[in-house]
Amino acid sequence: MIASELRSKSVEELTGELIALRREQFNLRMQQATGEVTRNTEHGRVRKDIARLKTVLNELERSAGDKE
Repeated sequence: MIASELRSKSVEELTGELIALRREQFNLRMQQATGEVTRNTEHGRVRKDIARLKTVLNELERSAGDKE
């Protein structure tokens, strides 16, 4: 997931992706707890993608606040 691609999306799309990533993060945590994890790097990737999404959402909120 690239931040420049995220900036071209609407707030609703970004929020939907954030919810999907949170669900994926929860599922990975449950898999790790039960010992079913096959790819250990996925948890880190999801965490970084969530951080990117939240950063872009905050940028959009700040730019909307400056315009008003």
